[in-house]
Amino acid sequence: MVWFRRDLRVGDLPILSAASDAGGRTLGLFVLDENLLGPAGSPRQDQLFANLTALDHQLDGKLMVVRGDPADVVPRVAESVGAEEVHISADYGPYGRRRDAAVAEQVELIATGSPYAVAPGRVTKADGDPYKVFTPYFRQWMEHGWRGPASTDAQTVRWFDPSDKEGGPRRVSIPAPSASVSDFVGEVGALEQWKEYCENDLDRYDDERNRPDLDTTSRMSIPLKYGTIHPRTMLADLSKRLGDGAQAYRRQLAWRDFYADILFQRPDSARKNYDDKFDRLRHDGGVDADAAFTAWCEGKTGFPIVDAGMRQLAAENWMHNRVRMIVASFLVKDLHIPWWRGARFFMSHLVDGDLASNQHGWQWTAGSGTDASPFFRVFNPITQGEKFDPDGTYVRRWVPELRDVPGKAVHSLKAMRPVDYPDPIVDHAHEREEALRRYGEIKG
Repeated sequence: MVWFRRDLRVGDLPILSAASDAGGRTLGLFVLDENLLGPAGSPRQDQLFANLTALDHQLDGKLMVVRGDPADVVPRVAESVGAEEVHISADYGPYGRRRDAAVAEQVELIATGSPYAVAPGRVTKADGDPYKVFTPYFRQWMEHGWRGPASTDAQTVRWFDPSDKEGGPRRVSIPAPSASVSDFVGEVGALEQWKEYCENDLDRYDDERNRPDLDTTSRMSIPLKYGTIHPRTMLADLSKRLGDGAQAYRRQLAWRDFYADILFQRPDSARKNYDDKFDRLRHDGGVDADAAFTAWCEGKTGFPIVDAGMRQLAAENWMHNRVRMIVASFLVKDLHIPWWRGARFFMSHLVDGDLASNQHGWQWTAGSGTDASPFFRVFNPITQGEKFDPDGTYVRRWVPELRDVPGKAVHSLKAMRPVDYPDPIVDHAHEREEALRRYGEIKG
């Protein structure tokens, strides 16, 4: 049996080769697990359902989808078809490790590969300790290397038709998405998306990756989240290119592996400060803080680049990475609200919400994580907007109240502030000093 999780594809999937070696027919299984679906939010649920439908099509309608607790249903499905082995891609997340341990007590789980180019725990210092800083990790990651793409497809195994199964958990229909999903769905869509990006925008990635107004990032975080493409496939294509764009993009894939490694080493960092000194940092709470948080969520802070980002998130369930850093800095250092409130909001709205990357991206901005941006680095939302959205195109795209404000003046609004656009909810200069004062209280 092949149990699909974060690997909703048939190409470059080593578990298919492992299952083929075992001989016989193979049942493809996916479990709708409420422990994962519940916290996911509708954007990720909808994308999941669309990708499952695409995978089922690749398997000629032979994907067995069941609903329930994997520790209960996986062994029962395996027993109902006489499967002696259950093949998986290893999961290194906190919940995934607990879930797999529970299932492995009842059936033989065989893990081959992972969702990462280099699995967590593989890249270590000479003494075996994990890295806490990205740059030395990246050097060792490059030296360690990774396997080439696995040569697999839908014909690698002989698929068992679930309609032939007798007894055991009942097969359920794949739920229909409740809203529209990304343009590129399933493995075929992911490969097409990646090909188009490589042909049109990759060479400019190093120069344009911080420009939300140009919209030339790949958005491959979405297919990577669901495993409709593997980073090995992408790295193989990047290796054929020598430009700065390909090298910068490779580095971002390394960041994804790094954050997965950090979460593997410190599962508690999904909910708590990696640097426990920040446990003493004073945060704002109460009615006023809640009102500020609501204004941030709704894109009504009076700071154009912040509001544009939050409104893009509401409209597309995605946000440009540079803007993610800007809005995170604003929440933590201008509004003095703890990073985990923002991280939870992101995870409930982002279609590409990945626990390791999201939580540690927030901790990077908050200053409480590994390889963190120094806490005293407080993004000025006005100058950030002027630098990375120099003509104001991004802001005007997402904040209609400001569409008549020309050029980069849309960021400062010194000459005019439309009556239907809110005043700033805080004074940035004052809140920056307050953030630094609070940091000064704990840094010793």
